[in-house]
Amino acid sequence: MLQKEIETRLAEYSDPYLGKTWGEVKAVRRVVADQDTIHLDIALGYPAISFKNELLASITQWLASLAAGKAINLNLMAQIDAHVGKQGIPGKPNVKNIIAVASGKGGVGKSTVAINLALALAREGARTGLLDADIYGPSQPSMLGAAGQRPVIKDRTIQPVIRHGIQSMSIGFLVDPSAAMVWRGPMLGKALEQLMNDTAWDALDYLVVDLPPGTGDVQLTLCQKMPVSGAVIVTTPQDIALIDVRRACEMFNKLNVPILGVVENMSVYHCSHCGHEEQIFGEGGGMKLAQEFGITSLAAIPLDKRIREMTDSGYPPVVQDPESHYAKTFYELARKTGARLALQAKDYSARFPKIVIE
Repeated sequence: MLQKEIETRLAEYSDPYLGKTWGEVKAVRRVVADQDTIHLDIALGYPAISFKNELLASITQWLASLAAGKAINLNLMAQIDAHVGKQGIPGKPNVKNIIAVASGKGGVGKSTVAINLALALAREGARTGLLDADIYGPSQPSMLGAAGQRPVIKDRTIQPVIRHGIQSMSIGFLVDPSAAMVWRGPMLGKALEQLMNDTAWDALDYLVVDLPPGTGDVQLTLCQKMPVSGAVIVTTPQDIALIDVRRACEMFNKLNVPILGVVENMSVYHCSHCGHEEQIFGEGGGMKLAQEFGITSLAAIPLDKRIREMTDSGYPPVVQDPESHYAKTFYELARKTGARLALQAKDYSARFPKIVIE
């Protein structure tokens, strides 16, 4: 009787990231109530390991009238599925979800957001990869602290470089760092396809793709030939940045790629000496963009020199200072991004073989 009551009560619990009840998303997998403890197995459609203690406190309060002093043992799992994004392109069997991180403009910290998002997804419990699609200016090898490393070629595939718990690939691993990539558009698209398809990605839940600035050949190749699940847009607060970022949003809309939400980077300056806060680049740009395109505001990342210093050193905040307030902002971004994807329709195309009739 108690077990059934707990199951009914939990089915009514509203998930803070999905905006749906656990009954609607079938999150409750097992409930066992013994003499002293209530054992719960909860499977969410997004990674949320660092959220466990906060969630346990919320559930304990939610079940207070039924628990009658019993302890609650929460087993929190991530059940991450492949989701439909770009229609008509079959999914990849070794990559469940491709997340494009774009800005349409340089200098807004898109690469910093991309790498910390990938690392945060991994820390939250997901198998994550990072593809540096900026062929002209690859920066991820340096940000990962892997500059100068060369990937291994095995069975005609490129083995991804493993760093900080994520799989990564970049043209920067394959060419001389000082070499200028003097390539025309078609070569850029072909290079991206090879980096994506010839890399032996190992059972990824998420592949985060750091796109270059603009809305050119690389973006078109990714969105037209790859099963992109969704896009994260990065902007800074000022109006001059929003001009180009709007173009990126329009591009994804025209190419029928879902926009998961917007990240406002450099939203507020934190003085490292006195803690004073100041909106150097203005305020409200990310929220204005979200309202204009009817998308979600995923995060506001502060302008803090420690984020820049750690990322430039090859040990981004999520790795070097995982308990800091700015690292926790990236965990929140990872959970919201994963939850937005979890609300999309599931993609089963990669589970079935391709049938060709001749």
